Amino acid sequence: MTGAEVDPEVVSARVRALRSRIAAVTDLEVRIVAVTKGFGAGAVRAALAAGIHDIGENYAQELLDKHAALAELAREVRWQFIGRLQRNKVRALASVVSCWQTIDRDELAAELSRRAPGAAVLVQLNLSGEPQKGGCPIDEAPRLVARCSQLGLEVRGLMGVGPAGPPERARPGFRRLVALADELGLPERSIGMTADLEVALEEGSTMVRVGRELFGPRPVRGGAAGPLA
Repeated sequence: MTGAEVDPEVVSARVRALRSRIAAVTDLEVRIVAVTKGFGAGAVRAALAAGIHDIGENYAQELLDKHAALAELAREVRWQFIGRLQRNKVRALASVVSCWQTIDRDELAAELSRRAPGAAVLVQLNLSGEPQKGGCPIDEAPRLVARCSQLGLEVRGLMGVGPAGPPERARPGFRRLVALADELGLPERSIGMTADLEVALEEGSTMVRVGRELFGPRPVRGGAAGPLA
């Protein structure tokens, strides 16, 4: 896979700016997940050079292609799977993914526990109630967290995607996610992308998933630019 190319020096400058943007809002230690969807292995190399080792991918085959292209850097990359996950993709990804951020149903948790015993996971919540978006209903999250633990998975926290539109629309959902993470004793709160970053940080994010802020608009087929995390 080649994908769109990026300038490592530009990425490094953007990482510095992003860290300043985070520091202006919170004193918490916030992990940056660089979302390289649509970009080639060079984007991962640029992120690593800028000090970011958590790499977010939405699609199984794209992740596997980049992993193969970066075999010599395997120990430096922590692959975070952040897309909607099909059970039949788990086997291929099991030995590669460091953290699975989109566990949202029992059967997926069961398959993961079979293919990658003890895997680190985040339970994804559907914060907007939109049926087209992944994530379990917030009210069902405690039961799913308990089920994941029963299956031997390491539940590190919760993940959520804010609704489209003005950033303030995301605040109520982010606030509920953080409150639930506190209630369940889970330290990781993966909320916030490029557009709603400040709101997420104000509400207690410990992990932000950022693509456009680092690499620019994501190219899509046909030459148009699509939205990115």
